[in-house]
Amino acid sequence: MNRTDPNGARAKTATDKAANGKTANGKTATEKTAAVGSNHQDKDTGKVEDAVRVILRHIGEDPNREGLKRTPARVAKAYEFLTSGYAKDPKTAINGALFSEQDYQEMILCKDLDFYSLCEHHLLPFMGKAHVAYLPNRKIVGISKLARMVEIYARRLQVQERLTTQIAQTIMSEIDPLGVAVVLEAEHMCMRMRGVEKQNSYVTTSAMLGVFRTNHETRHEFMQLLRNGKP
Repeated sequence: MNRTDPNGARAKTATDKAANGKTANGKTATEKTAAVGSNHQDKDTGKVEDAVRVILRHIGEDPNREGLKRTPARVAKAYEFLTSGYAKDPKTAINGALFSEQDYQEMILCKDLDFYSLCEHHLLPFMGKAHVAYLPNRKIVGISKLARMVEIYARRLQVQERLTTQIAQTIMSEIDPLGVAVVLEAEHMCMRMRGVEKQNSYVTTSAMLGVFRTNHETRHEFMQLLRNGKP
């Protein structure tokens, strides 16, 4: 039986409030959760901005001067983008773009995929080109998904060796080809801007899985295709 107030009006119970999806402050549970998440993100961003101000003071700068007032916010936003790969699952990047293909059984190579990443040792950029190849096993994948795989892993704090391996192993497990080959060529600002300051240095890493590791002719064909168009 419903309870009533002294004027005969129906008094709302906790059950009534839950029924219309509202919390005590008049917001739905979804709206309240979203607001909490937004506030948490704002607080985290504030901590990043405070940390940038500490760095600016440490190097002898004044965070309040005109040219630097908005720098902490800009840096926080930049790092959010540069590390956006943490919020993405490389395995879902394929997004159903696997297609049956019985007739094509030759190598597929996607060359010169630009990538930018941050060295986890100094938080300085390293950038270059990724070359990704696979030998299909009755299935092919949308070519853009190979580029997306590179992008997601690159947008994290990385070392080039691990980045190379992660790309190769994920393609191998998700597409199930006969083999995968990945080569990364990159220049590292931590070697050019500081330390040994070697301005013309490049680093090349590779990961060979499946037939690219076990079959010399397949590996040789891959390397020859990479050299096409190069002196």
